[in-house]
Formats: sequence, structure tokens, C-alpha cells
Amino acid sequence: MKFKFTLILFITLSCCAKSTLGQTAWYIDGYHGGVWGHYPDWNTRFMADMLKKHPDWKINIELEPETWDKAQVVDSAAYSDFKALFADQSLSGRIEYVNPAYAQSYNYNISGESIIRQFAYGIKKIRVHFPGAVFTSYSSEEPCFTNALPQILTSFGFKYASLKNPNTCFGGYTRAHGGGLVNWVGPDGTGILTSPRYAVEELSSKSTWQTIAWDNSAEYIKAAYATGIKHPIGMTLQDAGWKNGPFIGDGSKNSVQSIYTTWRNYFANVAKNDPHPDWKVSQEDILVNLVWGSQITQRIAQRVRAAENKIIQSEKLASMAKMYARSNYPQDDFDAAWRTLLLSQHHDCWIVPYNGKPGDTWAGKVKRWTEFTNNKSDSIIHVAEKLLSKNNEDYITVYNTTGINRTETVYAGLPAKLSAKSVGVFDSEGKPVASQLIAAHDSVPTRIVFKAVVPSMGYSFYQLREVKRSAMTGASIKLQANGSYQLETDLYKLIIDPAHGGVIKSLIAKKLGNKEFVDRNNSRGFNELRGNFYNDGGFKSSKDNSAKVEVVENGSVKLKIAVKGTINGTNYTQFIMLNQGEPRIDINLTIDWKENTGIGQDTKPGTYKWELPAKAFYDDRNKLLAMFPLNLKHQKVYKNAPFDVTESKLDNTFYTRWDSIKNNVIHTWVDVTGDDEKYGMALFTDHTTSYAHGKDFPLALNVQYSGMGLWGRNYTIQGPTEIHYALIPHAATWDKAGTWAEATKWNEPLIVSSGKPLTSESKSLIETNNHDVEVTSVQFDKNDLLVRLFNAGASKEITTTVNCNADGAQLVELDGRIRQVLPLTQLNNNRNTLKFGISRFGLRTIRLINARK
Repeated sequence: MKFKFTLILFITLSCCAKSTLGQTAWYIDGYHGGVWGHYPDWNTRFMADMLKKHPDWKINIELEPETWDKAQVVDSAAYSDFKALFADQSLSGRIEYVNPAYAQSYNYNISGESIIRQFAYGIKKIRVHFPGAVFTSYSSEEPCFTNALPQILTSFGFKYASLKNPNTCFGGYTRAHGGGLVNWVGPDGTGILTSPRYAVEELSSKSTWQTIAWDNSAEYIKAAYATGIKHPIGMTLQDAGWKNGPFIGDGSKNSVQSIYTTWRNYFANVAKNDPHPDWKVSQEDILVNLVWGSQITQRIAQRVRAAENKIIQSEKLASMAKMYARSNYPQDDFDAAWRTLLLSQHHDCWIVPYNGKPGDTWAGKVKRWTEFTNNKSDSIIHVAEKLLSKNNEDYITVYNTTGINRTETVYAGLPAKLSAKSVGVFDSEGKPVASQLIAAHDSVPTRIVFKAVVPSMGYSFYQLREVKRSAMTGASIKLQANGSYQLETDLYKLIIDPAHGGVIKSLIAKKLGNKEFVDRNNSRGFNELRGNFYNDGGFKSSKDNSAKVEVVENGSVKLKIAVKGTINGTNYTQFIMLNQGEPRIDINLTIDWKENTGIGQDTKPGTYKWELPAKAFYDDRNKLLAMFPLNLKHQKVYKNAPFDVTESKLDNTFYTRWDSIKNNVIHTWVDVTGDDEKYGMALFTDHTTSYAHGKDFPLALNVQYSGMGLWGRNYTIQGPTEIHYALIPHAATWDKAGTWAEATKWNEPLIVSSGKPLTSESKSLIETNNHDVEVTSVQFDKNDLLVRLFNAGASKEITTTVNCNADGAQLVELDGRIRQVLPLTQLNNNRNTLKFGISRFGLRTIRLINARK
């Protein structure tokens, strides 16, 4: 019996092996990493030698472009050998560069403009070393995906993409979809031929970082063929420094005959006739996670966001200075500033922030890199301000770097000669504008806050004069008989309840039919802080104790209070600010932690293991949250991402396991609409993090997590937490309410400078007259002005006015190819208009040739 069973088993296994062996599969091998992540000095020689030793081996590389600067110096002979092998960029070539991004960013967590610069600077750097490099296919070992990539990639000349990352899924993966190739359709309608993570490409049951496609296992290939996939393909981009050579040997591993290929050869030759139905990828198909709420990740995200915003504003201001003051455009300074910003967006900064030598961790590098970017940007802005204005302390110039006309509250310092007097602000026509004086601790006014009206991509100026001030009506703060504080502007009436931790008891939008936005029937407070302090008895709330309210500014233009309370014995301060005539309610939160304390879901010591799918840091319900129960029925959630807004299809944002990840990322804002889309509330954040929401769980912002993170690392609290968030109640949906435009203003605040403009008149360099259209960047390329626009509204033809002359105008792709020649229609005073179409969520880049005043 034993012999018969053994014989039957042998025959069965032999048949299965022959059946599988008769099937051919393809395999993407290659290398991931680089000089910043991991790239030993011997790696260039190793790759060159292995390619020569194995003539059937082909590799796909995702190596940081700066790697080659060092490789050329460390081993020039190996560098030359590799360069010679790389020279063949045809379909039969053996090396393809599949991710030329400067620092291999995750992409979903940074700005759209940053993604563009990652590719632009990366491609430029690679071609310094490999002039003939062709960029055909995009692929990444990490989940470096966002759903707006198709239009960015195709505009850089890419033809193909992969949504696989089978061997490095610690930070997530894409949703399984399809039975072969797909046409990955982005939010603007652009498609790119793509190899997805197949519907049969299951997550590994033995790890929390792999799918079954990582080694072309027999199980994977058999499942692929069974579902009709004609040319199944697996993938691993090895870490640079691994000494495997061909990763699956001669290709016959696991009884499957696998053929090594480049992505471009696979798409253009192997699978060229395979069906590729459309797949409109949602941002919620990008299933990614990081240790959201941990202080180290929070600070990285804040530093990157601040540097992104500042460098974009500095480019715009420098462009104005070149145009109107005929100054030199500081391209070398911008190149240096962008380099360090791009490096701070490296995926390793975000997923392994503690890694590195003492004093030189990834988080430490981000701090230094972003400080360099900010210092360069500040210097450029300062120089531009000086070039654009005359020294005159009685005048103030306000710069607007967005494409939107703005009326907003700004602060300005008072000249010493006026600091002790009554001062008013007057516009360029000599008319007084609404203003209020702000006194220092000695009650002497040192600043003035006033309403500035500034044209798009331009500036206005104001004069300070001594005046006899009279009482002005407008915004006000009042202490009520029950101890509550009422903050009132022309738009809102807001009630603060000190007895319950200073929560917002009521928020009425006066011009929206006196709509009450606070759900008073919810047990949670509006703007309450609540989280699970797992070493201190469980959930604690800011409502547990009374708070002290201090009036900081109480004038007709601006209101500001400080709510000072405690949570679990720790002091916190929330500064709540409202401006007359402005929809945004700003909140600055500081939690004055004195020691590390556990917040979130507890992980018992010794229980964390890499391969276990349940991880404490996934569950936002236990983290410290700022909560916003909304008086809105039938709620829908919309959230922005780089060059996109997604309507959420999630029932809730919660998950506890690696194999159940949901995209709960808030990039800049989420917007909750309800009451049959009659009303909505936008929540803004100063950094990429996570949000919480569910049918029976109010909208909430992740404020703090402290506990076990990836790789068994304890993500701790070290010092105070400081975050900035904001709220905008509105009518209708996010697009009708102009939420994207409000976010642009949030990211690019008005810049206030002392002095009077050279021109003695207001200027507007670029006008779109459309709140849906964002001017994402303005920069000079030698003497050509490049203006990039993004359309968050419906597809349309737009008219753009440029207040300058030019020899011609073109719509160009991101790699410089001419897309369309645009006629320039001249108006008066050196103003010209251009007309062109732009799709919803579409990008357009205008080149104004030899632009001048």
C-alpha cells in the first residue's frame, strides 16, 4: 500500500510539473536603491560582470540618479563597462531605466509639482551619465504610485507602466485587478498601457511584504494561465548590494520556465497583442500606509510640505522680479534648493525614518535638507522683494503667487515712528481699508492687520498714515452669561464651551441660511481631542476637564482666542482664528508633551513579528484624534491627491491588518458633503497624514500615535506636537464651493513686504479669471517663461492673459515636446491672451518664448 501510494504521488507530481513546465512565464529582474539608500562600491562591477556572465539576463534598474556621480569616481572601469552595456536602448537592449525619479518618492504623499520635478531633475541627471537613455516604462519596487501618474508619465514620453511591487509591500500595494494588461486611466482621462497586480496575484500568507508574484512560483503562474492571462509576468527589483545575480537562477525555478525581460520588450514584443481593457484607477485603489500620527512621520511630512510651498512661491516671485525688474533668474540656486527637497521626499525618509547612524538618520537628513531648501527660498524671496520695490517704510507691498484674485487679512509691522500712534492703511487710490492695530505686551501697537486686495500672480501696495481712528464695527468676541465665548464675524457665529475642554459647541454659517454645522446630538465634541492612552487606563478626552479661554485679538478685522486645557495631564493650547469676510477657520494646536506616552492600540512587548498581518499602528480609532461631528445627513467624503480629487467609496476608514489596507490618506484636505449635497465641510491639514470617518464615526484628523511601528520600532513622542489645521463650512459640493482654490491659498499665503513697488502701480503677471484653474508653477527657462496650469473644474476652454510680451507661445509637454502652437492676441499695455482647452484634472504647460515686459 505504501509503495502504491508513493507511486501514485510521484506520477501525479510529475504530471503537474510537466504541465507547468510546458508553460512559459516572463520575469522582471533588476536593482533598486542607490547612493542614498543602499549601493555598495562594488555594485557597478557586479552588475557589469553578471550581465556578461549571463547573456540571457536582462535587468530593469531603479537606481537613484546621483549614484552614478559616485560610481564614476569609485570604479571608473566598472562604470565604463556598465555604460557600454547600457548604450543599447533598443527593444533588444538588456538594461532599462524604469524609475528615473530623483529620489524614488512614494508620489501620493507629495505635491503634484514635486512629482514633476522628481522626474525632470532625475532624467536630466541620468542623461549626464547616459546621454542616450530612453525612458519607456515606469516601474518601482516600492508602492511609488498615485493615480495621476498616467498624464505625467506620458507627458515625459513614457509608453508603459507597472502597478506591481511584489517584493516590497511593507508600505502597501495596489488593488488586485484584471487578467493581464490594462489601460490605466488617470483622473484626466489619459491612459497608459500597464501591467497591474493581477486579480490572481494574492498577498503572501507567510509575510507582510510580498505578493505571490515575487519569484514566479508555480502557484502564481498556474493561477495566471487558468484565468486566461497569456503572458504572465512576475517581478523583483533586488536591493542594490544583493549578490544573487539572476534572481531566479536560470529561469527554471519552481518548475516554471521564466524568461528574463525588460519592461519595454515585454510590452512592445511579448504582450503587444494582449487585450488591455480600461481601468480607471481611483486613489482608493492605491492601498498604502505609513505610521501616520507618529511624531517623527508627522514632522517629516510638515517639513516637506512647508518646503514645497515655499520653493514654488520663490520661483513665482523670482519670475516677477526678472520680468519687472529685469533681474537675473537664479537657476543655480533653484537647482540646489530643489535637489535637497527632492531628497527629503525619498521613500526611505518616510518608511524607515529612524534608520541611519546616530545623528544622521533619515529624519535628521530631512530636517537638514528642508532647512537648506527653505533658506535658499527665503533668500530668493528677499532678493526679489528688494528688486521689485523701493525702500519706503511708510508703504507695504503685498504679493500674491496664486492665479486667483484675493481679498485677505494680512499682518504688517509698523515703522518705529508710527508705532505709538493711531495708524490707518490706505490703498493705491488713497482709500482707507479695514484695519486694526495689534499691541505688544506693553500695550504699544507694533503691528497692524488689514484687508489686502491683491490681483492674481501679482502685487498691490498700501500706505500707512497717522489717522484719527474711530470705532469700527465688524468681528467681535463676547463672554456670555453662562461662561461660553461667542466669536462672530459676518460669516459665522461660533460658541466655545470652556466647561467641556473648550470644544466648539456651535458653529452657525450666517450666510448659509444660519446652518448649524455641529452635531449636538453626538457624544463627541466638535474640535475635541480624544485618544486611547493605553498605559494610563484607556481613552482620555480634552472634554474631561475644563479649559481656560484667553482673548488674544478682538478687533473688527481679526479674532483670535487661545483655548488652554489638559488631556491625560498634559497641557495643550488651541489657537482659533477667524477673519471678517473670510471662510477659513484656522486652528493651531500645540500639545506640550513632557514625556513619551503610549497612544493608540497597545502592542504587548515581544508580540510584534514582521510576518503577522495585524499591526497596532493601522487602527486610527485608538489614536489621538481631533474630532468634528457634523450635522450633515447622508455624508459623502471627497479627498484630494496630487492633481486629483476622489469621491470615497469606503464605508469607513478603519483596518487592522496588512492584508486589509484602506486608503485613508489626507493629502491637503478632505471634504464631507451631506444633506443631499446641500452643505459641506472641508478639513485642511498642514501635512500628509490620515483621517478617520465612518457611518457611525465622525470626521476626525489624526493628531498623535505613539507605540509599535514597522520592524518592531517604537515610534515615540519627543517634545511638543505642533500642527495647523483649518475648517471651511460651505454650500454644495467641493467643486462648486471652490475647495481646491481655498487649498491653493492655504498653501501659498500672501507675502507682505515693506516698501513701495518700482512701478507705483499694482501688477498682475498672469490672469486666468477662473477659480478652478491653479497656477501650479511659474519659472524661467533662460528667457522663456514657463507657466503650468491645473484644472480642478469641468473640462473647458480657458482664456489666459499674460501681462508681458513674447515672440510666441506654445503648449509643451513636460519633456519639452511641442504639443500645440498658440496664437497670441495682443491687448493694450503689453497684455496678451491665449486660448486653449484643458480637461478636468488636466495639466497644461505654456512656454512664452523670449518673454519680456
